[in-house]
Order: sequence, then C-alpha cells, then structure tokens
Amino acid sequence: MQIQFVGADRTVTGSMHHLIINGKSFLLDCGLYQGKRKEAFDINRNFDLFNPKEINSLILSHAHIDHLGNIPTLVKKGFEGPIYCTSATKDLALVMLKDSAHIQEKDVEFVNKKRKKQGKNPFEPLYTTADADNVFPLLNEKNYHEEFEIDNNITVRFFDAGHILGSAITLLTIKENGRTINLGFSGDLGRPNLPILKDPEIIPDVDYLICESTYGGRFHDNIESTNAKLIEVINRAISQKGKIIIPAFSLERTQELVYAFHKIFETSKAQRIPIYVDSPLSTNATKVFREHPECFDQDTIQFMKKYEDPFGFNKLTYITDVEDSKKLNDVEGPMVIMSASGMAETGRILHHLANNIENENNIILMAGYCAENTLGRKLIEKEPVVKIFGDEYKVRAEVVVMNSLSAHADSNELTSYCNNFDRKRMKNIFLVHGDFDQQQKFSDRLKSIGFEKISIPVRGDVFEI
Repeated sequence: MQIQFVGADRTVTGSMHHLIINGKSFLLDCGLYQGKRKEAFDINRNFDLFNPKEINSLILSHAHIDHLGNIPTLVKKGFEGPIYCTSATKDLALVMLKDSAHIQEKDVEFVNKKRKKQGKNPFEPLYTTADADNVFPLLNEKNYHEEFEIDNNITVRFFDAGHILGSAITLLTIKENGRTINLGFSGDLGRPNLPILKDPEIIPDVDYLICESTYGGRFHDNIESTNAKLIEVINRAISQKGKIIIPAFSLERTQELVYAFHKIFETSKAQRIPIYVDSPLSTNATKVFREHPECFDQDTIQFMKKYEDPFGFNKLTYITDVEDSKKLNDVEGPMVIMSASGMAETGRILHHLANNIENENNIILMAGYCAENTLGRKLIEKEPVVKIFGDEYKVRAEVVVMNSLSAHADSNELTSYCNNFDRKRMKNIFLVHGDFDQQQKFSDRLKSIGFEKISIPVRGDVFEI
C-alpha cells in the first residue's frame, strides 16, 4: 500500500491524496488549486502524478471547492468511477460545481474582453457547465456511520467532521497481505460549539492519519465574541452611512453570518439594516441547508421552533440576477453585502470590492481563511494597494478581520482531537492542508503530547505503508 500526496501539501488548497492499495488506485478529494491565476490554471489542468483513467473510485470529504472543485477536469480526463460522499455533500456538490463552472466561464469572458482590445489570444475556462453535469451521475451518497465497500478488502465509514454541512471524516479499513490497517482522513476538521452544526465526532483508533493543519499554530477568538464584534461593525457602518462588504464562502460562512445577523436583530442588540446576499450559489446552498436539518445542532433546532427559518428574515434579500447586483452600487448605506468568493478571487465580490474599496466610510469584513497570494490574504495583511481585474485600487475602506467563525479547528482544537488516539498504535500522522510554518508548529505540539512519527509531505511524496 502507498499514499501519494498530490494536493494541499504545505499549502491549504487543492486537496488531493492518491491511495494505491492491492494494485488499485483511489483518490481522497479532488480539489481546485487556488492562487496565482496562471499557476493555478496549469496545476488544475494537468494530472501529472497519476492517470485519471486508472482511478477506481473517489472519496469526497465535503463540498468546498478546494476539495471537490477539480472533479470535472478529472472526469474530462477519463475518470469514470463512483464518487462516495454524504447525502448533504451530494446535494451541495450539484450547486457548487455548476456555480464554479459558471464563474470560470464568466470570468474568462470578462478578461477576454480586455485581452481582445489588447490584441492578445483569448483564454479558455478550465471546465464548463457541461463538464460539471458529467460529474453528477457518478455521485453515490452514504449515511454517516454506514459501512460500505469500495473494493474487495476495503471498507469505508463517514463520521461527522462538523466543518460544513455534510462534511465527513473518513475511516478506511484495509486488509492487505494478511494484515488490517485503519487509515483516517480528517478532511477539514470543524470546531466544537460552532453555530448551526453538530460538533466533530471522534473516530475509532487508527494506524495512520492524514490530518489537516490549517491553523496548526494559530488560535481563534472565542465563538461567543462573534456577535459582539458584528454589533460593533454594524453600529460603525450606521454612524458612517457606510457599506459592510463581506467576501463570504457561499457554503457555511454565508449561512452562519445570516444566522448571526438574525439572532442580533431579533434580540434588538443592533438596529436592523438591509442585508444583501449577492450570490446565486449562496441562494442555492441555503436551499440545501433547509433540506438537511438532521445536520443541525440542538441550539439551531430550538431557534427554528421559534422563528421557523434561521436563514430568512425581514430586511434580508437574496440576489441572483446580475442586474440587481449592479443596482447595489447606487444604493446608499448603511447596508451589508455578502458575496462569494471567500478568498475574494472570483465572482461578484470582485465588483463590489472594486466599487467600494476606496471609500473610507465603508468596511470590508474578512471572516474566513484566505490562502497565500489571494486578494483576500492581501486585504487581511492590510496591503495599501491591491489589484482587482488587473487594475490598482487604494485600500481606503477599513478592513476588519474576524476569525471567531472559522470553520477550521485551531491549534488547541486540533491537538485536543488528536489526543483521543492511541499513541502506541499510531504509526504516522501526515500533516496536510496547511502552510508549512503552521504544520511545523502543529508537529511540535503533537510530539509534545507523545506522538513519535509526524510527516509533512511535499507534493509528489510517496509513503509505503
């Protein structure tokens, strides 16, 4: 048995891990790499470490684009096997991949208008909506805790990761050469006490663990501080008659923020102001949320009994039409505009930032993790000038960073989760989905609590099991 690390190695994007077991090939995730535009396109277009036609099946941890976003390319290159995921992940995948393809088509169309004027050759999208459609017949939904076979002598179970709706920690039980191996894959691990979702589940002991490390050396603010910070931002926007622009992942972060605003307004802790969720994907993803209350925690269930819909309330507007999106440019604040993407790399958020970033009365609220080289990371790091669609803009709007809602476990929470495993049985923990400095810090913490073997693979590394 071998594990080949293909993506999200010493970085937080493009999750993809290749398993070779009993002479057959399997993938854990097939995520889209996000970063510098040309570099990302080249990485996503080419599967240089394996042949997609030889992959027997794919196990999908959850429906974030950096975990499933390159499946259409995989299928276009010849993959025909089943894709296993939870029911909520399947439903979300239907909207996430269509939206990803649509955004790529529209972004390329926008950029090509400029390239045509400059006499340059046009770009092509990585994949189209037709390519995304080819993925959907391959999706096979499985329940949490249901044991299923992906091959002779290989069984899989999903456990709730508490990261986003339908997210899963994967446990593979593998029989090979007269031995049994338990391999765990954390996917993205959520946090205890997050709004809406249940807490991450503890899986049985494993021999090997592929573990995310996004915040391996960082610590989040208390989740309880979220509402207080939001109230401060709302009040400041009201006094300045400004707009609060939020680059928000359409999946989970948008729903969490809508739920938080709902609770603030219902308890009269801040004056109601208009909130616009400007994203077709957010609208569609929210519909999926409403269809999967089995994933909600008890607090959300109780809130639903009183208010019925946690994702809809007075002064909240979901926008899908692009013309309605453009009209927001002419509407005076105070207001909130939430739009994708969370890393401010694609989609309508770029237009909202371009139209509002140079106004000092406005506030840009960064409420999620942003990878290196993304516009979102540059805003978080308070760069004074940023490029949007190739043009330079001075960052005059106030930038507020709020990490209390992060859907990723922080260093303490990751360490606490790993602390449940038997040190004697654990032969190796592979740290993925994290910047190298965070992985080094997390590795040191794991060693300090008794784990002996920690590996931080680079892309292309192969480990014999």
